[in-house]
Amino acid sequence: MPTIVITGASDGIGAAGARQLKARGHDVVLVGRNKAKTAALARELNAPFHTADYTQLSDVARLAAELGNHGRIDVLVNNAGGIMGPRELTADGFERTFQVNHLAGFLLTRLLLPRLVASRARVIQTASAAANMFGRSFDVTDLNNERNYTPLGAYGRSKLENILFTRELDRRHRADGIAAVAFHPGVVRTNFASETTPMMRLVYHSPLKYLLPLSPARSAQRLVRLAEGTPGADWQPGACYAGRTPMTVAFKDDGTAARLLWERSEVLLKPGLG
Repeated sequence: MPTIVITGASDGIGAAGARQLKARGHDVVLVGRNKAKTAALARELNAPFHTADYTQLSDVARLAAELGNHGRIDVLVNNAGGIMGPRELTADGFERTFQVNHLAGFLLTRLLLPRLVASRARVIQTASAAANMFGRSFDVTDLNNERNYTPLGAYGRSKLENILFTRELDRRHRADGIAAVAFHPGVVRTNFASETTPMMRLVYHSPLKYLLPLSPARSAQRLVRLAEGTPGADWQPGACYAGRTPMTVAFKDDGTAARLLWERSEVLLKPGLG
């Protein structure tokens, strides 16, 4: 059965997706930041697990090396991320939202690329309709969110980056056998907003969260469809899906922004990429 690596698997959509994929007979490999939560799910599913803190790029490099011990990687799900609070830099010198939601997943994918090509893998990126609501101000010259920072603005731009990364991964490596796709999981009752503003925490971490329309289990069905579907038939590589249909992206790009995002991400990560 296919080996499916899921980041952000300790909770929410990642954990629900892991449970569903395991129940359907797939081999899942869990990656989470919280060791206790990730280990508990690993015991429940009898699955291997790894931990990594995406605010530390050295952790991501270590994770990539560890994942290399699993042989084939048929599906890589870049699901880790969240909404942050006030602007702060990581120890690596990058704005936290940009690093956690884009740069770390980009680094992991790049480091695993030879194995992904060898496996003719699918790369699935959890994006968001927040790319349309809050990402219109995306500026590839301000990736570190130095101008006009707000938590939601930075989050929306990072989700647009996820979509642009998916498009450029498809453009560069479809001929190598990679099938890349992004998806909007819906507005989900999860803990991903635990580190953001008091208002967002009120919505996601109080009884109010049960007013949100989708449970993690229902949202994870979108992930499962992409992981099991046939690229080119069930979904189109390079697209971002909301349910079963492609999502219209408000930010218009002729491919230039996606290419520049990839190139500038590589420059920022040059020490780690070798």
